[in-house]
Amino acid sequence: MINENLGLVRTAAAAPVLKVADPEGNAAEIISLIRQAEKAETGIVVFPELCITGYTCGDLFYQDQLYTSQMKALEKILTATETLEVSVIIGLYVRQENNLFNCAAFIQKGEIRGIAPKMFMPNSNEFYEARWFASGINITKEIRTINVLGQTVPFGNIVFEDSDSGLRCGIELCEDLWLPVSPGSRLCLNGAQIIFNASASNETIGKAGYRKNLIISESGRSICGYVYTSAGVTESTSDLVFGGHSIICENGLVLEEGERFSRENHLTMTEIDFGRLRFERSHTHNLNECANVYGDRQFVQHAPISPVRLVTAAEKLTRKYEKTPFVPSASSEVDARCAEIFDIQAAGLAKRIEHSHARKVIVGISGGLDSTLALLVCAAACKLLKRSADDIVAVTMPGFGTTGRTYDNALTIMKLLGADVREIPIGDSVNMHFRDIGQDENVHDVTYENAQARERTQILMDISNMEGGFVVGTGDLSEMALGWCTYNGDHMSMYGVNCGVPKTLVKFVVRWVMEHKLNGPAEDKAFSSNNALMAKTLQAILDTPISPELLPPDKDGNIAQITEDNVGPYELHDFFIYYTIRYGMRPKKLLFAARQAFAGQYDDEFIKKWLQVFYRRFFSQQFKRNCVPDGPKVGSVSLSPRGDWRMPADADPSSWLQELE
Repeated sequence: MINENLGLVRTAAAAPVLKVADPEGNAAEIISLIRQAEKAETGIVVFPELCITGYTCGDLFYQDQLYTSQMKALEKILTATETLEVSVIIGLYVRQENNLFNCAAFIQKGEIRGIAPKMFMPNSNEFYEARWFASGINITKEIRTINVLGQTVPFGNIVFEDSDSGLRCGIELCEDLWLPVSPGSRLCLNGAQIIFNASASNETIGKAGYRKNLIISESGRSICGYVYTSAGVTESTSDLVFGGHSIICENGLVLEEGERFSRENHLTMTEIDFGRLRFERSHTHNLNECANVYGDRQFVQHAPISPVRLVTAAEKLTRKYEKTPFVPSASSEVDARCAEIFDIQAAGLAKRIEHSHARKVIVGISGGLDSTLALLVCAAACKLLKRSADDIVAVTMPGFGTTGRTYDNALTIMKLLGADVREIPIGDSVNMHFRDIGQDENVHDVTYENAQARERTQILMDISNMEGGFVVGTGDLSEMALGWCTYNGDHMSMYGVNCGVPKTLVKFVVRWVMEHKLNGPAEDKAFSSNNALMAKTLQAILDTPISPELLPPDKDGNIAQITEDNVGPYELHDFFIYYTIRYGMRPKKLLFAARQAFAGQYDDEFIKKWLQVFYRRFFSQQFKRNCVPDGPKVGSVSLSPRGDWRMPADADPSSWLQELE
């Protein structure tokens, strides 16, 4: 059965309880775990190295009795999988010519689809594997198939290919991972998207951490999924103890890690997004160049497999698509990221000030989050250059929608930072402009709103000419994506310090400044004239609803124009932005991921409604992104037309919208 292809496959790393040299009993435990994986709708499950017999059998591997018992156990396992959808990778050893080979077999519906031998035998310190097993390096150059239980199967370094879904995977065994050039990395250069490692790695102090780092690194460098499982505590403990370490990684990130030293059968399970891996590889052109140099296509063979069971849109995921992908879930990581972002912004602005010989920087302050962050960055840049804070010309320009709350906050932070504070009301100028163009000032349409934004930009630009400086832009990444800015109004500046920071992250950077520059052990006593009041004002700004304040306040003087009522929740849009630009998700998969991430918070129709808005705005507003000012890239997503994102302004979103329907 061919499943709906969302590019997701559920994988599992199994750690069975076993008895050394008891293939029949071990087969029963293995079959039990296979059935558990089947019940969990797993696509592929991998078992440890030599798990049918046990890894620590020693010279018993030479005994015909053990080998014969293993093959009988393998037959039982094959029979047990005949009616199951789950694909199984299992550790065993095979005789070929005059040698024994430590291998792993790929099994589907009672058939062996291929067998991969271990290439590198550990044979030092506690390991003595070359005593029993031969390396697969030479034999796989000469023999491409072997006979096992009456089946002629591919043998060697194999890329297993599901042509229906485009899923490709490979197998390596334990020590193979620990070498400078691993079989798995070469399989990836030949198309494998997921590597499964059947391992038996003992536990010593610090080894688990090193092993984990190896797997993270391999999955990152090869842009692959990596599913690793190791023999557990029921192996022989004569000289070693095994922990049953299991890890599932994807492109340098740990998706799931199992409990070590468990005394029960257990599965470590999660979904790998091989659609994302395919997208990442299409962007990383040097991976193909590396394949041309080091791939050695003669090294591998490709073996077809039956369609692997994939995750469908009706299922619930075990992996998480973070609701705020731009914001790390761990608070310590949030602090580190915000510190780095703020440093990048300040360093970029300092360089631009220095290079342009600007006497001043001019920034418009509304009392909102974006302009607040821009002002804080200006202050930090001046500190880097050892320049006075009054080289910042901070301009507040109250208009028809300005409330007392934002006005007071704007004035407070400007004064506390020691900026050159200027207040220029725009009401009279805009009304005069309305009379000039014949606009009714009582008609609160787009002209009414945009005239204010453009008047403010004109004021800032003209002051920059007067002062021999340049205008610092305040718009953020989310606004760029949605086109939520006035063309040649707040859309324009000489340097946009926030252009790489999405809306959901802006508040975290401002909060980081509040908590680490104005408070705590690392407080910068000279950051403002009153750090306590500055922190209090920043908190008030964080608590203020997001608004352009272009429409008059309500009768109680409150903000009447709430941005997220018009454009939708920014946390949803930032989710859409990240997974569209960074992962290349198609609409139905993005909708599926959003439903998983926001379950219980937003219903399906609400998410779908704003996803449609996102696609319409993202496509229609490219003309604004095609001519944005310079600004620093701070993360993995950027919409600069000179850097990461090139798109025609007249591209049509119909295909994306139709898939949602």
